[in-house]
Amino acid sequence: MSIFSTIMSKIFGHADATPKATAPASEAPAPSQSAPAASPAAPAAPVDVNAVLSGLAATNGQNLNWRESIVDLLKLLDMDSSLPARKELANELHYTGSTDDTATMNVWLIKQVMQKLAENGGKVPDELKH
Repeated sequence: MSIFSTIMSKIFGHADATPKATAPASEAPAPSQSAPAASPAAPAAPVDVNAVLSGLAATNGQNLNWRESIVDLLKLLDMDSSLPARKELANELHYTGSTDDTATMNVWLIKQVMQKLAENGGKVPDELKH
């Protein structure tokens, strides 16, 4: 599984685990189908990425700036945040800059990840995409 697919699965999987007050009664059998939450497919309803990540951050013992730092986002999701992992993610997302300029790459990565989450069914505030 690609790094981005894992990011998406972890975020969307946490959203599937939270109760939805506005879910129609016709979706009642869905809990039995929630086991394959690791699927990178986009969910039927938009996932509030900000709410999911804010909820994870609230229960995490570290002070992580996931809104601006790809390293902190990966740590929040219990993923490898090492430079080789970030370079692999940059390659997956078609980064064309120098991966040796890690500051520039990291800024691009966090914005690109948020943009890709939005393109794949995530509800992401505009300020996190730009």
